[in-house]
Amino acid sequence: MILHAVAERGDPKQPWLIFLHGFSGDHREWQPVGERFPQANRLYVDLPGHGGSADVRVANFAAMAEILKATLLSYNILNYWLVGYSLGGRIAMHYACCSRAEGLAGVIVEGGHPGLTHAEERDQRLRNDQQWAQRFAEQPLAEVFHAWYQQPVFASLTAAQRDALVSLRQHNDGRALAAMLLATSLAVQDDLRSSLRQRTFSFHYLCGERDLKFRAIAEELSLTCCIIRDAGHNAHRENPAGVADCLAQILPL
Repeated sequence: MILHAVAERGDPKQPWLIFLHGFSGDHREWQPVGERFPQANRLYVDLPGHGGSADVRVANFAAMAEILKATLLSYNILNYWLVGYSLGGRIAMHYACCSRAEGLAGVIVEGGHPGLTHAEERDQRLRNDQQWAQRFAEQPLAEVFHAWYQQPVFASLTAAQRDALVSLRQHNDGRALAAMLLATSLAVQDDLRSSLRQRTFSFHYLCGERDLKFRAIAEELSLTCCIIRDAGHNAHRENPAGVADCLAQILPL
């Protein structure tokens, strides 16, 4: 089994950029950024439970890594960078740290959490995600997303931005989202801090200037963080040109 993805080919000698979207997004999420790199080979992936992969289920991060690896091999991708936002960033970090990631040149994460460090935090997060999963599975998605985007991490969004996201996301399959939310909950993700500090791959972190939570995480990890101006948590949506400029400074294209 592999994931649905959209491939756009550039210079065969250039590495692939593998774009992983956030929760409730799809392969289109990263395209405004990826299109600024026509010389690169780009793969825009639909994660399990999303977009063209809505019927795909994974049980945990290990299964997610296996299906991502199978997807890359199906395209014969042997030299690549992972570029992930939020959930996609967590999947990218786990894949890079916990699997045999042959051909991986580097990882670029936008607003992705490296993992919780305390059992109490994990228990609280699991209860929280279970409650959200039940809502996604049982309630009208427009109603759920209106509540979802009231969470503190999205505090910088304007009312118009929230409404636009609700309109975009409400066409998902609620049960599929619920399954993916539980399978890849932060509560069941490994704490990747030690692995990231000992990494052998290139690793870069970026976040919006108004995303205070994830700017603090970057400082905690002693990472050089590329700050995207005029943006909050969803920086590549709010300022795609700024994110593309940041990637252009990182990528060896």
